[in-house]
Amino acid sequence: MTEVYMNGRYVGDVEDPAKFVESIIAARRKGEISKNVNLNYYQDKNEVQIENQRGRLRRPLLVVKDGKPLLLEKHLQQLEKGEITFADLVRQGVIEYLDANEEEGAFVAFFARELTKEHTHLEISPTAIFGLCGSLVPYANHSPGARIAMGSKNQKQSLGFYAANFTLRMDMDVNILHTPHMPIVQTLMHQYSDYDKHPSGQNIVVAVMAFKGYNMEDAIILNKGSIERGFGRSTYYRPAVVEELRYAGGLTDEICIPDKDVKGYKTERDYRFLDADGIIRPEAVVAEGDVVIGKTSPPRFLSGTEEYSLTTNTRRESSFTIKHGERGVVDFVILTENEEGNKLIQVRLRDERIPEVGDKFTSRHGQKGVVGLIVPQTDMPFSASGTVPDIIFSPHGVPSRMTISHLIEMVAGKVGCLGGRFVDGTTFESEPEDKLRKELLSYGFREDGTETFYDGETGEAYQAKLFVGNMYYLKLKHMVANKLHSRARGPIQLLTRQPTEGRSKEGGLRLGEMEKDTFVAHGASLLLKERFDADKTIVPVCENCGIIAIYNEFKDASYCPICGDNVEISDIELSYAFKLILDEFKSLGVYPKLKLTTKY
Repeated sequence: MTEVYMNGRYVGDVEDPAKFVESIIAARRKGEISKNVNLNYYQDKNEVQIENQRGRLRRPLLVVKDGKPLLLEKHLQQLEKGEITFADLVRQGVIEYLDANEEEGAFVAFFARELTKEHTHLEISPTAIFGLCGSLVPYANHSPGARIAMGSKNQKQSLGFYAANFTLRMDMDVNILHTPHMPIVQTLMHQYSDYDKHPSGQNIVVAVMAFKGYNMEDAIILNKGSIERGFGRSTYYRPAVVEELRYAGGLTDEICIPDKDVKGYKTERDYRFLDADGIIRPEAVVAEGDVVIGKTSPPRFLSGTEEYSLTTNTRRESSFTIKHGERGVVDFVILTENEEGNKLIQVRLRDERIPEVGDKFTSRHGQKGVVGLIVPQTDMPFSASGTVPDIIFSPHGVPSRMTISHLIEMVAGKVGCLGGRFVDGTTFESEPEDKLRKELLSYGFREDGTETFYDGETGEAYQAKLFVGNMYYLKLKHMVANKLHSRARGPIQLLTRQPTEGRSKEGGLRLGEMEKDTFVAHGASLLLKERFDADKTIVPVCENCGIIAIYNEFKDASYCPICGDNVEISDIELSYAFKLILDEFKSLGVYPKLKLTTKY
């Protein structure tokens, strides 16, 4: 007998599992049972697994019987005329949805010409194995799956034209590429997804060579001339939002230029951009510490007597200031109300981003890299025809990653540029490479995509010919301006007295156990000493019981909470985090006794 499991639960046994599975699939195709049911017979475990729950990934396939698909020419004609729809084909059992479970027992053909009697299903289109972003990678069948997955992830992070009404929107943390292009090497999905309405990259000339070691480890070299002509330029937008809140007791926030008697008043210079209403004017160039929207709030904690007295009018400063490490220009200002009827001020800041060393760029094939050097156009290598590449890509990124699609796109892009046309690079159905090579040859270029190049500094011809072509390159949102961060002294946490965490809070970079080991191995002991006593503090310790004593500032005297006053108390220097853990031990009922010895 074979056990049957429904959604992981045992429901019974069957004698003939193959016939049982067959009968359920037949009933599903006839519409006698739900189309949502998928099942498979696992011979090695001798069990039938049935699934009909939500959350499974299922994909449509054409049903094949006796080596022929059930989809006939008449179906296609009816579809074209609009007499039937895709849903009707699913209802008729011509197309069915399989999940990963049932696909284990299916034999799927890629193309109709490959069908044999053993096949159970046929792909509607081989491209259907990819999602939207995966389908946008040209010649994807020439590269490993991991790289294509990476390429599709990278496209989600690329800068482009994300919405036509971006000038009116208050989106958090967005970028607009100034001159986005439609790619020369396209796939079917570029037309179906209306990619021309929201492009996110630029067509550029790429040469493959090592350049003075500045493009090792995936780095790329940029041509300064290309940047000056607008390559990779983008604008970063960020909103500043302030609400005039109402509090209990009729107290409210007030948007204004704070008075000098307000608690936490900054300096006059910080408020210099504010108009009389306390809101910044458009096109003001602001930097770290500048106030964008002035605001004062009532005191945080009101005592019982203060609530009724009108004499105490101490308000606190709660303006919106530009955070640490940020800068920009005020783009535009909105005054509106929120759902509760409170006054709402929204200010959008913009910052032009010109490619710099450390910015991340990628092709559509998972070949990501950061800018390692920006070279003046006069020093860039140039071809016999005078072409100067926009990017120099390292040849070491290709052999181990096997991204052949990256190389084919360069040849295809070159053919598209010379022929003034788009090249079809749809996965499994693309223009073949040999056809592209012949076309390239007909334009008077070498068929392998290489050209003679000259050194931009000496003018001598390179001994090797360089592989050069046109490519669609993307600028990613990971820009060095958003990540660059350093700190000396600054704000500390209240509990541990250690530096705050994160770039926006002006925090430090944490040195962990493993980082410590690298400094030990390097022999940089003084750096370790500096790192690990950044929060050093002086603590009084009772020499009698070894417990941390208490220092009374008003009396300028220390006493032990256990032994009292008449006992020897010494001040020692230790890390505040250590003092904190001793307090934690005490709360657990553990006695942390410190034994002091005199250091000579």
